[in-house]
Amino acid sequence: MSEVRIAAEPRTEFGKGASRRARRAGKVPAVLYGHGTEPRHLNLPGHELMLALKTPNVLIRLDGLDKDNLALPKSVQRDAIKGFLEHIDLLVVSKGEKVEVEIPVNLIGEVKAPGVLTQELVTVAVEAEATHIPEGVEFVVEDLEIGATPTAADVKLPSGVTLATDPEAILLTVSAPRVEEEPETSEEASQAAEGDEGAQEAAAE
Repeated sequence: MSEVRIAAEPRTEFGKGASRRARRAGKVPAVLYGHGTEPRHLNLPGHELMLALKTPNVLIRLDGLDKDNLALPKSVQRDAIKGFLEHIDLLVVSKGEKVEVEIPVNLIGEVKAPGVLTQELVTVAVEAEATHIPEGVEFVVEDLEIGATPTAADVKLPSGVTLATDPEAILLTVSAPRVEEEPETSEEASQAAEGDEGAQEAAAE
């Protein structure tokens, strides 16, 4: 489980104007909450935070706080067009504490030809110890036959990690390829037209 140290500073100004000023200064407004404490408003360095968030469920050690400085990203807001960070919610966590998170499902191998694979779940929800969250799980697909529909319960999780997603949720499907009717060639169409004309002439006689 990755842990990244990031400098945090208390945020004393609020509102859209204050948030815009913070972002212009290269900082991201954040709210830290959890453990029954009042939410704390912070500013975090945008570049370091962006790099940290490239790792799923990264643990962030917030330097500059007097207590409860280990946090897990829970909600990230990005600009819809440019993609830069606008705001982040952080959940206070501690060693030994169980948390529920989404982790990616990475498919290994390829299904047997001519099967067509459709992944229904790209992530699964799990409950894990806050400082031992797996970065993802692997699921081998190379032995699957057409018609296979493994579920979330078929995913093998590391020791100490339990499934929170509905175990009967379909993980992926393997189906037969669609067979499309080939269009008539110009020669076949011509022969069909000639046959229709002959039938019409015979009927007229």
